[in-house]
Amino acid sequence: MDKTKYLEFSENVLNITFKNIDLLITAFTHRSYLNEHKKTVKEHNERLEFLGDAVLELSVTEYLYTNFSEPEGVLTSWRSSLVRTESLAESAYKLQFEDLLRLSKGEENGTKRARVQILANTFEAIIGAIYLDQGYEIADKFISAQIISKFDKIRELGIYLDYKSKLQEIAQKIESLTPSYKVIAEEGPDHDKNFKVGVFVGENLRGVGEGPSKQSAQQNAAETALKFYKNQESD
Repeated sequence: MDKTKYLEFSENVLNITFKNIDLLITAFTHRSYLNEHKKTVKEHNERLEFLGDAVLELSVTEYLYTNFSEPEGVLTSWRSSLVRTESLAESAYKLQFEDLLRLSKGEENGTKRARVQILANTFEAIIGAIYLDQGYEIADKFISAQIISKFDKIRELGIYLDYKSKLQEIAQKIESLTPSYKVIAEEGPDHDKNFKVGVFVGENLRGVGEGPSKQSAQQNAAETALKFYKNQESD
């Protein structure tokens, strides 16, 4: 395998000289690629993704805690908006991760929804690789440049005011109850899941949503429930 393009990406795009370039290559290796190259490839990126997710959350949480005095609920909403799947995939796309992804032929022709999830997962895996190879400080700088730098825009546009938060506020005001979420259906292979989630207020189903993760399905369900309450007001 030619490692040159990964070395060039590391130095020219990430501005990091990896000590172990194999870590970076593994971060770009999807499970499906391993299934087609079992003789030459021994590891995919899911363990690095697991590690990178934790490093990402710590970095963002530390930044918000250190710089703002808002209560926990607000900080949690801000953090969620920064680390959501769409945000990570957007950053991965800007850094041209797609050119380096190691996917099976089937995944290369997969759905747009599946590709967004793959890019987001790869972004977390890259963070894990940087952390192992360079340490927390360098990983933190990368996260700050690629993710935390979006925060001012998020606050300005109010993106952190997600549908779930709005629904909780309205449901408590109208029905004095807190919404709860339940997975109704789950379809597809592990790397391309689709979740259907219902949001209940008390015993009543107020909305149903779908998405590639439980979190996104919950957001879609909350959006549907908000439309229900809006229609109730207009009747």
